[in-house]
Amino acid sequence: MKPKSVTLDDVARHAGVSYQTVSRVLNQAAHVSAKTRDKVEQAMTALNYVPNRVAQQLAGKQSYTLGLATTELALHAPSQIASAMKTRANQLGFNVVISMIDNLSLPACRTAVNELMSQRVDGVLINVPLSNEDACAIAQLCGDLPVLFLDVDPQADVFKILFDPHCGAEQGVEHLLALGHQKIAVLTGPLESISARLRYEGWLNTLAKHQITPCAVQHGDWSAASGYQQALLLLNQPVRPTAILIANDQMALGVLRAVHEFGLRVPEQISVIGYDDTEDSAFFFPPLTTIKQDFRLLGHESVNRLVDHLHIHGDKQQSSLLLPTSLVERHTTSKPGESAVSQEALSQELLRIARQLSPR
Repeated sequence: MKPKSVTLDDVARHAGVSYQTVSRVLNQAAHVSAKTRDKVEQAMTALNYVPNRVAQQLAGKQSYTLGLATTELALHAPSQIASAMKTRANQLGFNVVISMIDNLSLPACRTAVNELMSQRVDGVLINVPLSNEDACAIAQLCGDLPVLFLDVDPQADVFKILFDPHCGAEQGVEHLLALGHQKIAVLTGPLESISARLRYEGWLNTLAKHQITPCAVQHGDWSAASGYQQALLLLNQPVRPTAILIANDQMALGVLRAVHEFGLRVPEQISVIGYDDTEDSAFFFPPLTTIKQDFRLLGHESVNRLVDHLHIHGDKQQSSLLLPTSLVERHTTSKPGESAVSQEALSQELLRIARQLSPR
């Protein structure tokens, strides 16, 4: 026999309050005392009550659900951002439903957004690379539904939150130039990605400011495999680079293996600098110098701003936000032809990381 579903009436009787009071607690109404709210929440826990989101939506009430249209979650950055979004949304009493896009095109993004809107979400987060024109088209598709973009040009006329790509690119170039590198190669992400293209432009502009042209350029697809394959091409150029700027840490992992198989040492013979500072990058060998983008911060802040947008009744003029990046210097960069760290110092660094991770 199918077990009987717990209703609002059941919760009200268990808590000793009215049906209307339970409804107000569910809808996060302000005029409920902390003591009453706690009593109702305890009753819900005791009865294992699960709110009927569909019924709430059909009644025209807020669903407390956000939609996320995102690129492939097998990649580190999108998966970390999505995880941070779900964590923060849950803290604020919201659920997150995800529609994943494997075809980076406007029609595919439209389909994903329509799927999310069909589930009556309260707002949409879009972590898909979009041109200014396409982002405006998606915003128009959403109508009055709040939509926040995470992978567009900083100049795009839409509600957005993203990292400053030019600042991060400049930090990587300036670090290598300060060490004395002149023969610098570039491994970009796929140029259909807005962030990859902007990082590439940032590298080129900063190098040009110092009257330097990259000695070689290759394009990867964000994966470690493409980093490995493209690094072999870079290392076989007529002018071998002394340093490589790489558009993400995952490709940098493949580059480190290619350099090793090529018979070169990092950083004594070639410096490597990644981008993202994923959790694994401190455990590469050698530990990776990289540009940090705080994905947890991006995920949390994007949910905060979208929920704030809902609470102020969909004010379309909310300001966008550009998040900072920072250089994380580890052991894959040094002066050309010079070891950045002794084996003893490297061992001490690895022991320090291990102590930080060990349970106290």
